[in-house]
Amino acid sequence: MKCPGQDPRYWKFDAIFDAECPNCGSKIEFFKDETRRKCKNCGEYVLNPKMDFGCAAHCKFAKQCFGDLPPELIKQKEDLFKDRVAVEMKMRLKNDFKRIGHASRVAGMVERLIGVDKTKPAVLFAAAYLHDVEPPVQSIDGKDVNHGDNAVAREILEKLDAPQELIEEVCSIIKNLDNPKGHESGELNLVYDAHLLASLQEKSKKGELNEAYLSEVIERDFLTDLGRSLAYEFVPNNTPHLQAGANL
Repeated sequence: MKCPGQDPRYWKFDAIFDAECPNCGSKIEFFKDETRRKCKNCGEYVLNPKMDFGCAAHCKFAKQCFGDLPPELIKQKEDLFKDRVAVEMKMRLKNDFKRIGHASRVAGMVERLIGVDKTKPAVLFAAAYLHDVEPPVQSIDGKDVNHGDNAVAREILEKLDAPQELIEEVCSIIKNLDNPKGHESGELNLVYDAHLLASLQEKSKKGELNEAYLSEVIERDFLTDLGRSLAYEFVPNNTPHLQAGANL
């Protein structure tokens, strides 16, 4: 079932119209329900200027309604989902600015690590923002309570109507973030390195990094080449040996 704005039964005389190609200025004939058309003159794909994509930016049924979504809208959906996860994280952590700041730094490092290869940005950013939203582990009779079900992260993602597959993948990353080795997951490796970079950044700001510690972390802990390379940014000014290593 389509919404009235996309259902031909509700169309009027302006359902077919001409629009100007922003690339070459040629006229392009659009049907009201087309998301984009290819310009016959220059070959560029042009978004329908009269179509309101606002609801598609957050609706999980957008593909059924609009068909294949153009890259511009896919990017908009990704950015909106990422922002909504960040807002929910901040609402849950309330005045715990230390954890909010840490989660935001991890997400910032994810942004740098994924670069142009944004295969699963929704999964990566959700894991970055939500990896620390669970209540602190409490001790009962000397034994730690197991929070491995990631109940809070699940609740947030379900509230945002995230697909079940995404929820399971995010929760798996969070569950294995403390011990990622042995798990065949490029997404887990990337979030782990982002978390490690954020931790190094925090230590660097406090003046707690030294050559021996940073050298050991770079050599032993990083799971991606790009993560290892970015770690050299936090080399203290008085460690020329490691600074030289950044050029390797």
